[in-house]
Amino acid sequence: MRVQLRNITKRFGARTVNDGIDLEIRPGEVLALLGENGAGKSTAMKILYGLYQPDAGEILLDGAPVRFASPAEAIARGIGMVHQHFMLVPSFTVAENVALGDRSGKGLNLDDVGRRLTELSERFQLHVEPNALVSDLSVGAQQRVEILRVLYRGARVLIFDEPTAVLSPQEVDQFLSILNRLRADGCAIVLITHKLGDVMRVADRIAVLRDGKLVAGDIARAEATPESLARLMVGRDVPQIPAKAEVPLGAEVLQVQDLACTGSDGLPALRGLSFALRAGEILGVAGIDGNGQAELVEVLAGLRNATGSVQLNGKPVLGWSTAQLLAAGVAHIPQDRHRMGLLMGSSLMENLAVTECDKEPLSRFGFLRGSAIRERARRLLTEWAVRPNDENALAESLSGGNQQKVVLARELSRNPAVILAAQPVRGLDISAIQAVHTELLRQRERGAAILLVSTDLDEILTISDRIAVMHQGAIVGFADPKTTEISLIGQMMAGHAVNGGNTHE
Repeated sequence: MRVQLRNITKRFGARTVNDGIDLEIRPGEVLALLGENGAGKSTAMKILYGLYQPDAGEILLDGAPVRFASPAEAIARGIGMVHQHFMLVPSFTVAENVALGDRSGKGLNLDDVGRRLTELSERFQLHVEPNALVSDLSVGAQQRVEILRVLYRGARVLIFDEPTAVLSPQEVDQFLSILNRLRADGCAIVLITHKLGDVMRVADRIAVLRDGKLVAGDIARAEATPESLARLMVGRDVPQIPAKAEVPLGAEVLQVQDLACTGSDGLPALRGLSFALRAGEILGVAGIDGNGQAELVEVLAGLRNATGSVQLNGKPVLGWSTAQLLAAGVAHIPQDRHRMGLLMGSSLMENLAVTECDKEPLSRFGFLRGSAIRERARRLLTEWAVRPNDENALAESLSGGNQQKVVLARELSRNPAVILAAQPVRGLDISAIQAVHTELLRQRERGAAILLVSTDLDEILTISDRIAVMHQGAIVGFADPKTTEISLIGQMMAGHAVNGGNTHE
């Protein structure tokens, strides 16, 4: 089935998200769709999938115009979409999840569903047991369930939105092998991703969107390089992260021993974590999302209760409030800048002052000094190249990258001793990612002790000095990013302990 998008235009209010997009999706090919966040990639594919309606343009299937009022209509015509965040019921079996969304009108027998899933699983080597509970499956296996679900409904055009974002290295390899088998079977595949390494491994053709417009629609993989694709995505050369300087390690600043806590669901989230963090060191915490990383940062930031021991420069601080930790030199870059990092309806000036407003020169004798607050905000916005450079602008009016710059400017301008960086580049474009990484390395050279939590293993490997791998709330081992094979880190992410498990090594 050949799909064409012609002059697809979509507006949300005054903002044009897709501006005259022309794309062709061919059977037996993988089309990689690239672009910075907000470039319009997912919107264009959601139009094809029937989630959005275009304001202008048309979709053609094998030359005939079609219009999908809903995803159900798109699925009925052979178009399926696997979203970044899976849409599965954890307490249901694989077969029940597949049957749940079937609107074919035919009577469903779960045994029949299971047999069909087994056939598809064997055909494409998806390795999923129809009677398994989804809650018992790994992230990679859950993704395979989503793929089975669209194949079960007869999809021959498959759209994948950031499919490798939360997978271990081994699961990424498995997924790309699945794409190759689907392609060999004649499926037409669209791969929305920001991981240029995946693109260079599996794409046949590449299309690039920038600011809602198609800037390149038919690049052969052999004609592309990661550098040329990054340049197309941002419209200029992307500066490289400076090489990591050799920094002598200082004393242990943060010591964590036998840390344990429960999650929001009441189940154990951390199980006896122990590690130490030294001045001038970036300790990267790797692991598949949901294995206790968020709870670890929340405990260390004073946002969650725990048992065990946390010492800051030899002083017990477990149970301290966020304000006490901030005053002691701990900075927190939260993974959700909207919910925890910024006051979205407040000005940039207010956001930049919120952690310092009780100190001179921002206040004196208990009274805020408006001129000092404004002057500081202007200085930080200029230093961090925030756009717009307007201290009165509301945080909610900024792009994701500029919002993150505001958080970083506020937290790091204090020259903290310890930096808790949780998913600091999640949702950012290439140039913003480079800026964040460069600043973290600068803070490292200054002597800060940095705990970097990320589900992006490339990020962990790029700037960490040492890696701690978490699985099901425990540290299963430590690794040196310079010498450890990525496959070994992947095994650790899957729960295979090395290096003696929870040690300081």
